[in-house]
Amino acid sequence: MSDLHFQLLENNKEWVANNIKRDPDYYKNLAKGQTPEYLWIGCSDSRVPANEVTGTKPGEMFVHRNIANMVIHNDLNLLSVLSYAVEVLKVKHVIVCGHYGCGGVLAAMGNKQYGLIDNWLRNIKDVYKTYAEELDNIEDTHERGRRLVELNVIEQINDLSKTSIVQNAWKNGQSLQIHGWVYDINDGILRDLGVSFSDMSALQSVYQFEKA
Repeated sequence: MSDLHFQLLENNKEWVANNIKRDPDYYKNLAKGQTPEYLWIGCSDSRVPANEVTGTKPGEMFVHRNIANMVIHNDLNLLSVLSYAVEVLKVKHVIVCGHYGCGGVLAAMGNKQYGLIDNWLRNIKDVYKTYAEELDNIEDTHERGRRLVELNVIEQINDLSKTSIVQNAWKNGQSLQIHGWVYDINDGILRDLGVSFSDMSALQSVYQFEKA
């Protein structure tokens, strides 16, 4: 076993010991089940651990992560997580959280080929295309990248509201809000983009499903 693997296992033992020291019943209570109020859809970037940046404990937040925190209509992984979180766990809030300096977003701004991931990044290029006039007028590439991160989150929030999963929850009177946030790696602060929905009132009619 490599030294790195050994260190990770030792870290785990220390983490367990500290949890039990604070609360002898910590794992007994955790094993009883989960009742999270939040679903976090974030980026896979290792610098943005959902529980740590939100100060939440295990069991308090259901988490899905992918490259650039995307909500893609045919991503069965994302849709399965969303379905379970909304329909079974009955979460009250879904948060899409991007982060400044996102490698996926920055890569999508350029024309370099990266391989298989290019097909995934195409979805972010579509976001750029939607807001091309605004983005092209931002001369500073750093600031343009930050703005695309924000716009990408906004588009993912819009795409969340287009899913039958979210719409059915609203139609059934379930308390569910979806929010768009951005995390700044430079200072550790989460920023609310002020884009939240709790019903279909802002959704174009073509995307609205009839009640099943």
